[in-house]
Amino acid sequence: MEFEDDAFVLSARAHGEAGAIVELLTARHGKYAAHVAGGASRKMRPFLQAGARTIARYRARVADQLGSAQLEPVGEGPAALFDDALALAGLSAAAAVAAGALPEREPHPGAFLAFEALTSALTHPDIWPAVFVRFEAGLLQDLGFGLDLSKCAATGSVDDLVWVSPRTGRAVSRAAGEPYKDRLLPLPGFLLSSQSPLEPGDVGRGLDITAHFLEAFIFNPMNKPLPPARVWLVERLADAGRL
Repeated sequence: MEFEDDAFVLSARAHGEAGAIVELLTARHGKYAAHVAGGASRKMRPFLQAGARTIARYRARVADQLGSAQLEPVGEGPAALFDDALALAGLSAAAAVAAGALPEREPHPGAFLAFEALTSALTHPDIWPAVFVRFEAGLLQDLGFGLDLSKCAATGSVDDLVWVSPRTGRAVSRAAGEPYKDRLLPLPGFLLSSQSPLEPGDVGRGLDITAHFLEAFIFNPMNKPLPPARVWLVERLADAGRL
């Protein structure tokens, strides 16, 4: 089995004296793990940071066994963010969420595109936290657990949608949800429309929504918590007053 594909590094760990096992999110083939010869070397290590973009050339003698990969770096990758610790934390959290949520060797082009959009936004401090929320919402969508924010779940109205049902992921209007608001998740306007301005607290509300459904539909069924890098990101954003 052989293929060449665009890919992002999700994680890397040393293997043997000089090699590394690298987890990749590829554009057309999904999440793949591969052995990279020399991956533990000083020369290769900078190119195997979480979020680094590469062209991956994968090869395996047997399709269901661990193969090997040659990686060709593309662009600066995480090095472009070395002066922005918060953006680096966002990149690490996104890689950890994707690595934990995506199944092995199953194409998820939507997840790749969502990750790609986030990496492009990370150099823009004012917008990337909201794009991170959209990345997680896109990941949920690609895995079959997308939010339905098109209309009110109770009335069918498309106006004044201000909550999300924590059970179904469907939007709820202000009028229909008022009696149950303590049990509903507040819905930030930017998830309804990219033209909606960010209001104070919107990013935090968005992260609460995606965390709830990532836990409920993906991580809890695998008996796993949200990745620590994702929890740490929220703490960092709160400390920086970005929620």
